[in-house]
Amino acid sequence: QLVESGGGLVQPGGSLRLSCVASGFSLDYYAIGWVRQAPEKEREGIACFSAGPTEQFYADSVKGRFTISRDDAKKTVYLQMDSLNVEDTAVYYCAADRGLYGSSCLRDLRYDCWGQGTQVTVSS
Repeated sequence: QLVESGGGLVQPGGSLRLSCVASGFSLDYYAIGWVRQAPEKEREGIACFSAGPTEQFYADSVKGRFTISRDDAKKTVYLQMDSLNVEDTAVYYCAADRGLYGSSCLRDLRYDCWGQGTQVTVSS
């Protein structure tokens, strides 16, 4: 099970940090991704750690503004979001899968396990 938290309402230019806590399994050997879905848009992979040799990947839309990090001891993955703009408004999900290697953790959204999502709204 994955549980996200940290969403909310923020003004343009502001910051938020999302957290995703895993229960029932260790994050070791899993790809962990953050995926968002805006109204009437398809889901978009925005940041992830790949399975196997861990690498980080970011979508161009968030590169330089968002940072993914993890604390395996706490079984928690974070998404630090800075310089938010209205286009970042979406429901943000974390997801986990054992079989997504390399950049597939960003491009292939067939994660096995999903959180319930947390709403992020950027508005003045």
